[in-house]
Amino acid sequence: MEVKRKPFQGVLNILSFNRHFYVFGLVALTLILTSHILFNWSNVLYSIILLSFIYGLTMPLIVSAYVYDFSGYYNFNWLKNLNLTDSKDTQILNINAGFDETSFIIKNLFPESDLKVFDFYNSKQHTEPAIIRARKVSLVYPNTQQIISNAIPLKDNSVDYIFLLSAVHEIRTQEEKVQFLKECHRVCKSTGSVIMVEHLRDFPNFVAFSIGFTHFFSKKTWKKAFKEAGFSSFNETKFTPFMSVFNSCP
Repeated sequence: MEVKRKPFQGVLNILSFNRHFYVFGLVALTLILTSHILFNWSNVLYSIILLSFIYGLTMPLIVSAYVYDFSGYYNFNWLKNLNLTDSKDTQILNINAGFDETSFIIKNLFPESDLKVFDFYNSKQHTEPAIIRARKVSLVYPNTQQIISNAIPLKDNSVDYIFLLSAVHEIRTQEEKVQFLKECHRVCKSTGSVIMVEHLRDFPNFVAFSIGFTHFFSKKTWKKAFKEAGFSSFNETKFTPFMSVFNSCP
């Protein structure tokens, strides 16, 4: 199945999934405008607060459009330098948190390989409103299997490549992240690798998402989690200033 993305689909997804944030932001913006009319407060202070709110509402959309609609993220050109093989003996695993935009693309890129898709979403543990809304419109790859994050139903050393694409940050606790990555380590072949793509809790993403950057985790946090899970390497490649591609081997 060929998946053709609509123009500005990435930024429209951000608007749709996080609409509660934008509703609250617009309400606050209306109150600011109204208060300036009713009360005689400093024009300088008013300008600073107004511009800050406008920045906070628009900058995430601008960056999201850049990353998800114009950077070529969904063309997977960033994957070429990893030199992954495609053969009938290659086992690929794509794990998501309930929103899957990549499995059909991965299958098109690796048509000979056997692709399995797992979804670790747990409504009691992963309670972000955005991911709940995203699940309602997500594509579902055939035979996608629901799992729990600390139990991947595959044999030891059976998978060549594990894709974790903008998904694992939905696991909010460090303990659960480590347990999940331990399972990835267990099922991954010694010659295989885990490819993870994430925004980071760093300065570029603070500039992009302001307080929203706390939804992501720092490189230090991820490095510690992979190390505790038993991985021997943790290599980062920047894909745009706002996204990192991590390639880790057992």
